[in-house]
Amino acid sequence: MSNAWKQIHRVKRITVGVTITPKYHGWWSKRINDNIPRPIEECGRSINEHLRVVPSELEIIKQDFEKRSSEFGKKVEQLEEKKICLGLDVDIHKMEAEKLKKGKNNAEEDLDSLKIDCKKLRLSMRITSVGKTSEQWQQETRKKKPKLISVKRNFKMPELKRAF
Repeated sequence: MSNAWKQIHRVKRITVGVTITPKYHGWWSKRINDNIPRPIEECGRSINEHLRVVPSELEIIKQDFEKRSSEFGKKVEQLEEKKICLGLDVDIHKMEAEKLKKGKNNAEEDLDSLKIDCKKLRLSMRITSVGKTSEQWQQETRKKKPKLISVKRNFKMPELKRAF
């Protein structure tokens, strides 16, 4: 019994006399999306296909709006995530730049202290004559060799005179 209430039945219309006009008959034959399934012997469509409701223009616009709205929402979320990532990247680059600046300052300070130490070392080497190259030593010995020879001669001569 309950199945009988769920089924859709066609009702034949009964008209009396003057109520059917040619315009009404044309309209009735051209109507679209009538929810009453008509058995078509040529096509074996299911009842669900016959009962399909065509959405109205407002519903189509509403669905399109919801679709675009969800797409824009997704794009906004992606852009916010990208913004957060870029913000993190900027923070990381700032920290790296600060580290590099500190390292540069430390290197400059070390370089300055090394320059000062180098100047002090050169000065002490000049004072002690330790920093001479072999060429400088050779030149110095060439200059002092004649003096040494003359000193030796002067030193040997008095000894020879005593011996005679």
